[in-house]
Amino acid sequence: MGVTPKTITILLADDHTLFREGVREILGATEGLAVVGEAQRGKEACDKAAELRPHVIVLDVEMPGQSVRETITQLRDVSPRSRVVVLTMHDDIVLARELLSLGASAYLVKGSTRHELISAIHSVVVDRGPGHVVLSVSQQGLERFDQVPSENLSAREREVLALAAEALSNSQIAQRLYIAEGTVKRHLRNIYDKLGAVSRLDAVNKANAASLIPVAQPRADD
Repeated sequence: MGVTPKTITILLADDHTLFREGVREILGATEGLAVVGEAQRGKEACDKAAELRPHVIVLDVEMPGQSVRETITQLRDVSPRSRVVVLTMHDDIVLARELLSLGASAYLVKGSTRHELISAIHSVVVDRGPGHVVLSVSQQGLERFDQVPSENLSAREREVLALAAEALSNSQIAQRLYIAEGTVKRHLRNIYDKLGAVSRLDAVNKANAASLIPVAQPRADD
């Protein structure tokens, strides 16, 4: 068990200003918590984490720029003592499992109460055991876990399929992920085999039904 610091420092990373301001007010009004920085993109969160070394990073899943998977991996490198609390709109047990395996300490949906968020922050700081995580998803989210195909997709395959769901071409996906176009085609073949899909659209539909990838949403250009 770790020792609770007198004041738990927090970095907020979310590209929605109104939501971020609301969370900042909630945490700032809580004794023993202090928001010391904010970020709107994954790379900015990593840069500020390296500078501030906060106890906790409250991280949104969908921000412009790099993927949340890249962000969590980099956060663990630049500030290994910081605990990552994912706070997201995605009620997705599969995504939660993946991000927790990458090093996040907690996964909460944005429908959680302020008490649940504050409790999660305290929990991940106090109990620093490697097997301790905090998970908050709905019963429906847990039930969807049973619908996941027996052969699960790898993290890279999910990234490729998520970009395919945004109607990116193989060439565009390769550029976005800094891999060869042939590698993209190989990942897609593996995805089709694992999901029993016959096309991109079929694979995307099956992955969405099983909550294997986030639902694609239009975003402003980076």
